[in-house]
Amino acid sequence: MLGTLSSSFDPVYEMRDGLPAFKMFIHSLWVDPSGGRTFDVDTPIDDSVIARVPESSAADAEAAIDAALAGYRAMQSVAGVDRIELLDRARQLLLARREDFVRVLMAEAGKPRKDAEGEVQATADRLHLAAQESREIFGEFIPGEWAKDTRGRAAIVARVPLGVIAAICPFNYPLFIAAAKAIPALLAGNSVVLKPASDTPLSMLLFARVLEEAGLPSGAFNVVTGHGADVGETLAASPKVAMVSFTGSSEVGEAIARGAGIKKLHLELGGKGMAIVLDDADLDLAAEKCLEGSLKNAGQRCDAISAVLVMESVADRLVERLAERIAEWRHGDPRQDGVRVGPLINRWAAARVKGLIDDAVRNGATLVHGGASHGCYVEPTILDQVPLEAKVAFEETFGPVVTVIRIKDEGEALEISKMSKYGLDSCVFTNDYRRVWRIARDLRVGELTVNDHPRHGVGYFPFGGSKASGIGREGIGYSVDEMTELKTIVFNLEE
Repeated sequence: MLGTLSSSFDPVYEMRDGLPAFKMFIHSLWVDPSGGRTFDVDTPIDDSVIARVPESSAADAEAAIDAALAGYRAMQSVAGVDRIELLDRARQLLLARREDFVRVLMAEAGKPRKDAEGEVQATADRLHLAAQESREIFGEFIPGEWAKDTRGRAAIVARVPLGVIAAICPFNYPLFIAAAKAIPALLAGNSVVLKPASDTPLSMLLFARVLEEAGLPSGAFNVVTGHGADVGETLAASPKVAMVSFTGSSEVGEAIARGAGIKKLHLELGGKGMAIVLDDADLDLAAEKCLEGSLKNAGQRCDAISAVLVMESVADRLVERLAERIAEWRHGDPRQDGVRVGPLINRWAAARVKGLIDDAVRNGATLVHGGASHGCYVEPTILDQVPLEAKVAFEETFGPVVTVIRIKDEGEALEISKMSKYGLDSCVFTNDYRRVWRIARDLRVGELTVNDHPRHGVGYFPFGGSKASGIGREGIGYSVDEMTELKTIVFNLEE
């Protein structure tokens, strides 16, 4: 299913028993795991095995950390302008190998071709924006003449790299999210040990090869594959690691925070994005955006719309429009033309989403469309009149479900939003900017979008969570802030 990859990827894998067996990337070497164990990578398209990757041990993770310590020292000799040029070479190589990455993303993550192509392009765009992001590293000059106790002195406040950054990444955007952690880390002069999700490790191994070809110093970027118990916990707990950047569930994020010790943390965790549709909203626009926000990437997005809170007076009309337009979201084998909703990442994920749908119906919700599942596939689904007692009202859905909760007014919408433990993204549909301001003031989320569904994109706008949705912010420049620290250098200028 992967097809024949470009010859430039020959060092990354070898054929064993008819399957590509991938290797890890440590200290610029493509190596097998110390224990010799591997695990299968299945495609959610048909559950077939498409590759094998190393089952790394804690010892392998420690070796990658030690390699990154050496890589961090090597990065200090690379001038900032040279880092930008290196990342631009990586961008050119990525685009030259575009079709390889698209095929791998389709196979390992079950993405439709258009979505896979979009993820590759977004990664290339993030590499291109490194030059703009580098401005955040410049620091500042502070003259002491503006305070009595600092007269005759001046300070330079430099923004300096942290050291080794451990990046632990999710399955839903296996190339882009991982690259969006690595790019600002390397740009700022750090080194990286990256653990991709065990469901989708292949695209990041290919990206490591791109960085290698672009000329990254030995040890500056390392990829270890495996499961969280051995690899992730070792990376998070190591005193040699200066920062952990994790995207994933709130439960795992809390475990990382407990075990990390004194180091910098960036945690982008779960979300329950709520779309608040008020009685003066453009309902055609709201229906279009709520469907896209709920169904894109089969709903497997932390910034997805996970509940639609619509005022009773317009609810029937909105649900009617949702039901009319959901047919545009054809689901099935993502390799087929016109398919917009592919499989969920695995059978467990599909069974969980199906369970949320069934629980909602048992609690009194109306099944308007869909509701069925088979294998890794869940039909695009509309649930109306969902009661707050249903699990889907407050649990992160991470599946192709439009959950409609009817409300009396915007005050009730805010009360329901406050009941959620999450605070990542939400949106509001209205033509009254005063209502927008009241909601924005009272809603505790990292980002509120007006008359559109939330989307983090390449990170041109900063994003991140409140409450159980995490700590820290990502985005162009903001990621560099997270991955550096301030060093103040004070000069005595008195005669």
